[in-house]
Amino acid sequence: MEGSVDGLQAQLKSAKRNVFLLSTVQAILGSAPPLVFSLGALAGYQMLGEDKSLATAPLTGFNLGVAFGAVAVAIASRFLGRQVGFILGAFMGATGAAVAAVALFRSDFWLFAFGLLLIGISGGFTQKIRFAAADASPTFYKPRAISWILAAGIVSAILGPQLAIWAKDLFAPVMFAGAFITVIPLCLIAVLVLSALKLPEASIKSAGDLPVRPLKEIVLTQRFLTGMICGIGSFALMTFMMTGAPLAMVIGCGFSTELATLGIQWHVLAMFAPSFFTGMLISRFGTEKVVAAGLVILMACAVVAHMGIELWNFWGALVLLGIGWNFGFIGSTAIIASSYRPHEADKVQGFHDIILFGTVALSSFSSGKVFTAWGWSAINLAIWPVTIVCLILILLLMRNKAATKAP
Repeated sequence: MEGSVDGLQAQLKSAKRNVFLLSTVQAILGSAPPLVFSLGALAGYQMLGEDKSLATAPLTGFNLGVAFGAVAVAIASRFLGRQVGFILGAFMGATGAAVAAVALFRSDFWLFAFGLLLIGISGGFTQKIRFAAADASPTFYKPRAISWILAAGIVSAILGPQLAIWAKDLFAPVMFAGAFITVIPLCLIAVLVLSALKLPEASIKSAGDLPVRPLKEIVLTQRFLTGMICGIGSFALMTFMMTGAPLAMVIGCGFSTELATLGIQWHVLAMFAPSFFTGMLISRFGTEKVVAAGLVILMACAVVAHMGIELWNFWGALVLLGIGWNFGFIGSTAIIASSYRPHEADKVQGFHDIILFGTVALSSFSSGKVFTAWGWSAINLAIWPVTIVCLILILLLMRNKAATKAP
């Protein structure tokens, strides 16, 4: 018994060390997406001619890159190990930032979109960090590990937008190029931190020597499907509104780029700040109730956005959007993580993330089209049908879970 207790303590100590290092990497690499979303659509808008409906296409490239990265990191993790995979992802981010900066100097819209695609691929690798932290932790520590990884986003929420504000005019009159150049040294610093990582690799057999189930069997379970649909709903809605918000504020309502960027900063802070206690809420109330709370908060976001187009409406809606995403996505991730065995992780996570970020890419592309055709109010309306469907699914899962526990 004493040996098993000592072993568990050693495992927990190792998990906490890995979570600390992975949180640091998350904070550094995670600063790229808020910078990209603060400036990507505006940069695309300035390079287009009369038809501005493609302004969000570079952000679509970014989200497509995240989907491709989700597959690439699964392959890299399997053949090279997760540590090497994460390092490759960081180098990809530096390359993408350099390409985006060159595109801005050349005023090349599609090269800029390609640069954001490469940054997105790096983001796909970064998305694996939350799963790596969970898989390297004891069962009781998994929700906390996921929460701490996402809590590192608080640093990203401040660093990314502030770099966008500080460096966007660095090479004026070439707007925004300086901001993307600042991403390059951040990615290289992340490589140094990753070199100290020591992640346990998933074994082919689990501790109970259980067989590897076919992917189809895993993904058709009610638990996995509910977690995936709620996670996709939360993430796609967040991206849909976050992508359109800078355009609505700057182009639609005449607010400055700085105010729009600060709105994104408050939004990203709201995305990650609750992570300090989301894990505790999950432990106290259960993942399903936390996801349901997140969906209700997303509904509140739609209400605030519909109330007007003052600055407080945009910022208030973006803050609620971030909090709703946090509860919905962390809870959904925890549901997904409990639906597979350790030796099934890579294939399940790869399948989940490519569908997730493929849908997110579609939502970012649709945002520009919807805003150009129907305006900001139409973007807000999308929240209602998605959240209602997700709420029904999560309530059904809670009902079945209660029925299973009943004597």
